[in-house]
Amino acid sequence: MEAAILILTLLFAFVALGVYVTVKIVGAAKRGVERTVTQARRTVEETTLRAKSYGQGGVVGELAQLRLALRTSMRATQDALQAGVAEDASLSESLALFKRLSAHGHELDDELKRLEREPDRATVASLLPGLRERTERITHSAESLRWAARDRARKFADDDLDALSTQIDVEAGALRHWSGAETPDADAPKASHGAQASWPDAGTGDGAVPEQTWADLEAGPESGPQSRTGSGPGTGAQSGPGHTVAEQPPAITARDPRQQTTYPWQKSARPETTN
Repeated sequence: MEAAILILTLLFAFVALGVYVTVKIVGAAKRGVERTVTQARRTVEETTLRAKSYGQGGVVGELAQLRLALRTSMRATQDALQAGVAEDASLSESLALFKRLSAHGHELDDELKRLEREPDRATVASLLPGLRERTERITHSAESLRWAARDRARKFADDDLDALSTQIDVEAGALRHWSGAETPDADAPKASHGAQASWPDAGTGDGAVPEQTWADLEAGPESGPQSRTGSGPGTGAQSGPGHTVAEQPPAITARDPRQQTTYPWQKSARPETTN
């Protein structure tokens, strides 16, 4: 029973997911078709308006010119603001103002479109000055928003370019900055290496022992070999290749019996006799 419920739940989930994906795909396709139809209709209308403005004169031709100027200005402003609001959030207020202006523009465009089919040309001719003034006001407002947005974007680009140029100039100056005081620093490792090479280690090379420069200054001229070898009390240093200085106990030297001093109360040694 539980397995059947689980299977039904999974089946329902898959069906719901399929319906959701299908609706999304259909909606996207529908929006694409509507966008294509709108662009095609706009292209046809603009082509017709250009043909009327250039091919026909009088009231019909002037109405076509007003509609073409209005539509071109409003579409250019809309594209500029929508492209700039993605990079500059402060243009959102300008875009809101343009939407309000677009309402007046659509109203004027619809009115001009109706007057194109008006049979009373004299009445339409009398309305042209007012329609021309309204068109100029709307297009002027749209152009003000469009050029302000473009100037703002260009100003930001110029400021960024100036800051970048300043940083590049500073970096280039730092790369070209050198002086003669830095040359000894570069040669210092070589000099130190030469100084170290002029002092060979003990027991290396040709076997010559370097001169001792740390001799005891307190030792007088009467110092014997024992004083030079450090056989005195507390000393006993031994140096040589591969040896380190170490303390050794003082050696005891036996007395020479021939140099011993005899005293009167001492008996002389008797020779041994044999019976």
